[in-house]
This record gives sequence, structure tokens and C-alpha cells, in this order.
Amino acid sequence: MRSVRPAVASVALALLINVVMVVSADAQQTVRPLRPPSPAGIPIIPFMEGWYANEDGTVTVSFGYHNRNAEDVIVPLGENNRIEPAQLDGMQPDIYFSGRHPGVFGVTIPESMKDESVWWHIKTDNLEELKVPGERGSSAYELDRNPRPQGSVQPFIWFENENRGSGPEGVVAANTRTISVGVPLTLGVETEDPSVRDPSNPLFAKPLDSRVIWYKHQGPGEVSFTEHASTPFITTPARSTRGMIPAAVSRVSIPAGKGPARVMATFTEPGEYMIRARLDNWNSSDSDGLDQCCWSNAFQRVRVTQ
Repeated sequence: MRSVRPAVASVALALLINVVMVVSADAQQTVRPLRPPSPAGIPIIPFMEGWYANEDGTVTVSFGYHNRNAEDVIVPLGENNRIEPAQLDGMQPDIYFSGRHPGVFGVTIPESMKDESVWWHIKTDNLEELKVPGERGSSAYELDRNPRPQGSVQPFIWFENENRGSGPEGVVAANTRTISVGVPLTLGVETEDPSVRDPSNPLFAKPLDSRVIWYKHQGPGEVSFTEHASTPFITTPARSTRGMIPAAVSRVSIPAGKGPARVMATFTEPGEYMIRARLDNWNSSDSDGLDQCCWSNAFQRVRVTQ
């Protein structure tokens, strides 16, 4: 028996080494998203950021994405970029900017559908289709709109003479704007940050400024944003959000967190567009996109004619 034990031990050791090698290989696979972005050829990853339980019995699901490519990627709405059930389709972007972008839009599930799952499907070029569910499920994914430790909450955003909104789902303008190709269009939103902070804290001796950033959300052509005379662009570096959320050039500051924000948008091709304005109060140390607080979206449809 003594002569057998070393052999058995050797086999066991070899098996253990093989297991460690497999685990190590799997571990190496998990760190791939942390590598520098590829020039192209990586699928867009959809994210379900979490869900909110609303007072009226509905559930709002917050969605975002991660584009690990170095360049922006276009995935038109349709079979390769859809939300199911179909009646909830249409608010997802068709342009995916490089980097990690949380809470780009929200889908509100009616109470009558509260037991159903929402699925967001994305198929990038000829790559595999990825999908992510959104539902009122595990409490681990439940988000809240409560004040953060230093008082930050989701700011209010709205279009003039329309209802206020907040959060990823935000508000959608009641009217579609119309403009011709190459003609600048003034876009504007009203804003207010209702956060209540401790005035005895030196960090909040003065009200904090908030900011609005404009993005193309949907549409066939390019959209360029230029300054409106009332709200010039911010030229100072953006506050870091752990290097994950790129800041667009079209940033404007809202003094003391309350007031209008405007921008000039110019379109290169005719068609149907949607512009997203994101209002955030990330100047406060308890407010950050990757912590799912505190920002709100506003969406404006624009019809561009020749």
C-alpha cells in the first residue's frame, strides 16, 4: 500500500493543478472589460441599472450601456435594437458613445404588467445578440429616490410650461420641433435642484451649481451643438466619475442649481431625431452616476426637413 500512495498523491496533485489552471483561465476572462478599448468589433453591452417602485404602482427600470470600442457605434432601432414587449419600445438610443453610460433612459412598466419582464436586445453588426431583462425582481436591484448622505436628490427638469420630471425616465417634450437641415435650432430646458444640504458645512456654504449636457439620442445624421448666448459652454475639466463616464463638450453650468439651460443644435440630414438633455448635480461629493444618483433626463423630438 505504501507504494500506491505516492502515485495517488501525484494524480491528485495533477488534478488540482489542472483545476487551478482552469480557474485561472476563467479569472483572466473576467478581467477583459478592464483592458484598453478595442478600435472596433466589440458588442455593445446593455445594462439594467436597477428599478424604482413608484407611488402609483408602476415600476420604472433604468437602463444604460457600455461601449468598449474606442469609437461610437450606431445601432438603428428595429430588429437589432429593440425592447420587448413592443408597446414599451422606442426610448432606447441608436447611437452608443464610447465608454460606460448609466441611466441613459428609463422604461415605466404599468401596474397591469408588473409581473412581466422587459427585455432590451442589442445586436452589434454581425456579432452576437446581447439582451438584458428589466423587472421588479430582487431587492438587490431596487433603487430609491431618497436623499443621499449630504442631501443630494434627483434634480427636476422640464420643458417650458410643461410638467416637471426627474430620474432616468425624466420627461419627454409634448411637441416635436421642426427645423431645416443646416439651420441652428434653439433647444432649452428648465431646471431646479431641490437638494437640501447643511449650510454649516463649508462644502455647502454657497449653493452648488448643477449642469446640463446635450447628446444626440436618435437620428440618421450628425448633430452638432454650439453655445447659446445665454448659457455658454463649460471649458474647465469635468469632475471625474472614476474615469468611466465621458463628458461631452456641450456642457453648461446652472448657477446655484436653478434656472434655464439652452443650446443651439444643427442637423446634417433630414429625418426624425431625439435629443437628450442630462441634468446632474455631481458637484456634490454624495452624487455620482455610478452610484445611480443624482441626475435626470429630458428628451426632445425634432423633425428635420430638407
